[in-house]
Amino acid sequence: MDGVRIFVAEKWMDCVVSVERHSKRVLIFRMVLDNSLLNVLTVNTPHSGKPEEEKGSFWNEVFHLVSCIPQNEMVVLARDMNGHVGSSNAAYDGTHGGFGMELGIQMIPGS
Repeated sequence: MDGVRIFVAEKWMDCVVSVERHSKRVLIFRMVLDNSLLNVLTVNTPHSGKPEEEKGSFWNEVFHLVSCIPQNEMVVLARDMNGHVGSSNAAYDGTHGGFGMELGIQMIPGS
């Protein structure tokens, strides 16, 4: 099954402003949180076996979307980044299988 998804607890549904699918790999979920707008980019990056053009196109899309978010809004980049951090799992016991590492959630400032 292709694409990204997001699950929202029922108690937060009234805070949802929008959900926009930008591609099968990028979805932006916006909600009001403590009088601030929170933008969650849910992404699934192309894995290391994909062509460089596909990877470049994906990152251009993500960077463009982040750059369009006003600086006074919060941004969270979340999901499976398929990031490869090397072949060694030293210092990552139990979280890194030697091939890559799920990055989970990473806070980045709006641009």
